[in-house]
Amino acid sequence: MSYLETLAPERAEGDVAAMYRRQEAHFGYLPNYARAFGHRPEVMSRWAALQATIRRHVSPRRFELVTLAAARALGNTYCALAHARALAQLLGMDATLAVVADEEGVLSEAERAIMAFAAKVARRAPEVGAEDIATLRGHGLGDDEIFDIVAVVAARAFFTRLLDGLGVEADAAFRELPDALTGPLTVGRPIAMDSV
Repeated sequence: MSYLETLAPERAEGDVAAMYRRQEAHFGYLPNYARAFGHRPEVMSRWAALQATIRRHVSPRRFELVTLAAARALGNTYCALAHARALAQLLGMDATLAVVADEEGVLSEAERAIMAFAAKVARRAPEVGAEDIATLRGHGLGDDEIFDIVAVVAARAFFTRLLDGLGVEADAAFRELPDALTGPLTVGRPIAMDSV
C-alpha cells in the first residue's frame, strides 16, 4: 500500500522480478516497501549493500535496539514493527514488550543509553553534543562503536523518509503481532488492512 501505482508480481520482469523474488523468499510474502522500490530496484540493491556494510560492525542485538529506537523516534510504524519483531526473535516477545514499555531489567544501562542516544540522533541530530558522546564513552563504547550507532540511525532515516514520503503502510502481516506491541509502535502511518 502506497500512493504510487506498483507493479504486480506477475507482471514484473528483469531486476524488479528478481528483487520481488528475493523479498518474497525472505519474508514469505512480498512486503509493501518492495513494491514501492519496484520503481527503482537499483536503489533497493544499493540500500541492501549499505545496510550490510553497516551491520557488519554491529551485533544483531545492538542493531535491532538502535533501529527500533530510531524508527520510533522518526515516527515510522513500518520499521518500528519490523525491528521489534526481529528483536523478539533475539530476546523473546516478553523481553521485547518490556523494552518497548521502557521497563527496567531487560537492558543494561549502556543499552538504555545507546537507545536514548539513537532517538536523539533521529529526532534532533543538530543538538547532539560532546556530552552525549562522553556518556556513551562512559559506558565503555569506543568511537568506532559510536560511529556505527549514528550510521545505523542515519541509514534508517533514509529508509523511513522514503517509505513515509510515498505513503507506504506497514504490511498487514504485522497485525498478527500482540496488541501490546502494535499499539505503542504504531507511531506513524497505520498498518495496512489487507495484503496487496
